[in-house]
Amino acid sequence: MYYGKKCIFVANNIIVVTLSEENYLKAIYLISKYGGESVSTNAIAERMDTKASSVTDMIKKLADKSFVNYKKYQGVRLTEKGRLAASNVVRKHRLWEVFLVDKLNFSWDEVHEVAEQLEHIKSEKLTNELDAFLEFPEEDPHGDPIPDKQGYIKNSQKVLLSQVSTGSVCICVGVKDSSVEFLQYLDKLSIGLGTVFTVASKEVFDESLTITLNESPLSVSKTVSNNLYVKIKN
Repeated sequence: MYYGKKCIFVANNIIVVTLSEENYLKAIYLISKYGGESVSTNAIAERMDTKASSVTDMIKKLADKSFVNYKKYQGVRLTEKGRLAASNVVRKHRLWEVFLVDKLNFSWDEVHEVAEQLEHIKSEKLTNELDAFLEFPEEDPHGDPIPDKQGYIKNSQKVLLSQVSTGSVCICVGVKDSSVEFLQYLDKLSIGLGTVFTVASKEVFDESLTITLNESPLSVSKTVSNNLYVKIKN
C-alpha cells in the first residue's frame, strides 16, 4: 500500500506517481497548451509558486520516469506518457467540477479547491462512470475543455472579449481567470456561461468596453475583457 502516492496506468505499465509529481505534470500540461509546446522551468516555477531550483529537481524525477524530456536552455516537454498522465488528472478535475455544479448545486467559484482534492482519486472505473453519469460533458463550469480517455481535447473557436469588434453579438463560453474573486465579480455583473450580449462600443483611452446586456448598457474594464472568453453568435 502506498501513502501519499497513487498508481496510474500508462501504456499498460503501472507507474507510481506522488501527488506532487501529478501536480507538476498537470501544470506543464496546462502551460504547454495541453502538451503541445516546450515550457521553461521559470514558467513552471511561477505557476507552482515555488523556486526554480525546486522545479529543476522535480523535472529530473519526472524525466527519470519518462514523463518529460528536458534539455537545459531548451525547456521541458511532456512525453506521450506524460501527456496521458497529465490529461488524466485534468480530466478528473474538470469532471468533478461539472458534478459539483450540476448535481450538488455548488457555484462556479466554489468548485476549484474541492476538485483539486478529488482529482487525485485513483479509480479509473470511478472516473469513467462519472463521465458517463454526467453524459460525457465536453466543458467544465468555467468553459474549459475536458479531455477524453485518450487525452484529446475538442477544438474550440472561443476568443477573448477584448479581441471582438464593436457590434458583435457574443456568447460567454469561458474564463481565462478562474479565481474566486473574478468569478464572484462576474456574478455581480450577471455574466455567466451562456450569457448573450452585444459589444456596443470601445474606449480608445483605456480599452474598456460598453456592452448591452438585457437591454441595458454595462461598462466592462480591460481586465475583464482580457479574461472573458466568448463565441461570436451567428
